[in-house]
Amino acid sequence: MTPDAVLLQMLRTDPARPRVTYYDDAEGPTQGERIELSAKVLANWVAKAGNLLQDELDAGPGTVVGLDLPAEHWRTLYWALAAWAVGATVSTTTAGADVAVTSDPGAEGADVVVTLAALARRSPEPVPAGAVDEASELATYGDRLAAYQEPAPSDAALRTPSGDTTYESLVAIGSGTAGRRAHVSGDLEHVLRETLATWADDGSVVLVRDADQARLPERLAAEGVTDRI
Repeated sequence: MTPDAVLLQMLRTDPARPRVTYYDDAEGPTQGERIELSAKVLANWVAKAGNLLQDELDAGPGTVVGLDLPAEHWRTLYWALAAWAVGATVSTTTAGADVAVTSDPGAEGADVVVTLAALARRSPEPVPAGAVDEASELATYGDRLAAYQEPAPSDAALRTPSGDTTYESLVAIGSGTAGRRAHVSGDLEHVLRETLATWADDGSVVLVRDADQARLPERLAAEGVTDRI
């Protein structure tokens, strides 16, 4: 099963059920945000980001899309899914990437600058010349995505310092209890792999950025979390 097939399965099973619940405990303007995304809403973000990647940045099979975004963030998930939807390789670093997606407006070589705030309509800081300001431009892209090319099963889907994982090997099937609700935390590779595995089990994930450890147990209990991974 590919990541794109995982999203399609969720849309067919229950498009309205929350599949991502996100809390932001990080100091700064986004602190206190809580976001919920159903499969339908997630797919809409994926379509827009995928169309941007294809139409603006010529991304497809063989393109390496580097993500410099917080691991435990809802925006990171749809950018990864969008890259996979067009057959590209997601890299956990922007070093050597063909397309660099970052939340740092000052990053050298940025192609897409992502503003993390949920209601942002433009980057609060100037973006580099030639870079896409996601907050102001993503909404202009289509709500439906048709990939120009499909990746081969043996194509690299995920690139990390330890090596590549192919499309046919990325999603762990049947790795847990069906319908589970998992709190996923860790580095970018771990979050992406475990989120896909949870979704493949028809589950949902809870992400907490820079979690307040004193509040975390009560919050996870209120969210009905069954697994912590």
